[in-house]
Amino acid sequence: MNTIYPLEWLDYVILQILNPNKSNVTILTKTEVTLITENIVKEANHIQVRMKNEIFSLVKKRQIRLQVRKYHSNLIYLLDSAVENQQCKELKKKDLAKVIELTISTLDELLSFVENRFSNFLSLDERVPITYLAVTRKELIHKIAMLEKRPFETEKERSTIDIIKDALSESVQISHNKASFRQILYERQLMNRLLETSYLNQSLSIFSALDKILIETNFNSKRYIDFLIDNLSENTSLIEDANERLNFLMCNSKELNQLYSNENVTFNPATKNIKSILLDWFSYEAAYLESQINAEHLVSEQLGKSNDKVECILSTDQMALILRASDESRVLKARSMNLVFKTIVPFLSTPFKKDLSYQSVRSKSYNAEDRDKEIAIQTLKKIIEKIKTY
Repeated sequence: MNTIYPLEWLDYVILQILNPNKSNVTILTKTEVTLITENIVKEANHIQVRMKNEIFSLVKKRQIRLQVRKYHSNLIYLLDSAVENQQCKELKKKDLAKVIELTISTLDELLSFVENRFSNFLSLDERVPITYLAVTRKELIHKIAMLEKRPFETEKERSTIDIIKDALSESVQISHNKASFRQILYERQLMNRLLETSYLNQSLSIFSALDKILIETNFNSKRYIDFLIDNLSENTSLIEDANERLNFLMCNSKELNQLYSNENVTFNPATKNIKSILLDWFSYEAAYLESQINAEHLVSEQLGKSNDKVECILSTDQMALILRASDESRVLKARSMNLVFKTIVPFLSTPFKKDLSYQSVRSKSYNAEDRDKEIAIQTLKKIIEKIKTY
């Protein structure tokens, strides 16, 4: 195994060269400051490569876990030290201030690399050190500001961004000095996903690109879920026909069911997965609509079974042909042919049968005999001749 300590150069710069308690930082020349600045960026890339090579050379999980946690704790210690150095007045000068800021941001990036790449080997429920927490909070606020500047197409997306901002800002206040690595990692990954996505020229869908990211990352903020459900309810209520409303719900429920939602991450551990909550809402709404539609149909059928029926001298086969032709020629317009038969047939009877089944009549429209076709045509001609006399 390679025994070279990958953090050796950064360790020396932070704990010795840029440490006012160990050296006189004011005597650093401009050339030395420039050299340190250039090397910090190069060293960060080399460190990532060396850490990966070293960790991937290990076979046993226990060894990997120990190595990952060792680098993680060392990076946090160096970050704490850099933040502490930053408070000294000697490092407030312009050039030195830039160096220490670059050092802190570089360490933060290295920590992100370890946490993202090797999260399975870290104890993510441990409390984050105060100085590290301060840096991550500053980074989070900066990313939220960047997100607010992004172009969005709809007011709904703008409102969603406000909800994200408020939820994360509230999380910062509540978790002051108490945040876990899991929470920090979630917030960082969420913001990175939000910032790397384009929100322009989206396909037509009830769920925007922003919604899909928040569902994928299980952003189960109660306020966001309520906002999403209110928006879905509003869109549903715009559809007047109950059957079309039901179809709208079923189609969007299907789309949601096909979206990925990571059940291993969460914004709020005390709340169910966001996709489960939304699917439950769709299920309840669809069930309620179906019960309404069935109740309306039951009333219609009961009315159809009353004595107030129109007797038609045609047979069910001939009646079926005329109703089918009326639908297909768009003389009668409904959401479906089935609805035409379902609405009209219960109110009709024949000289031989009082109660007709609309399913049975509809099925006969596809198997008519030539004699029935001829009688249906002659009946329509009789109607035409009668109209001519008016």
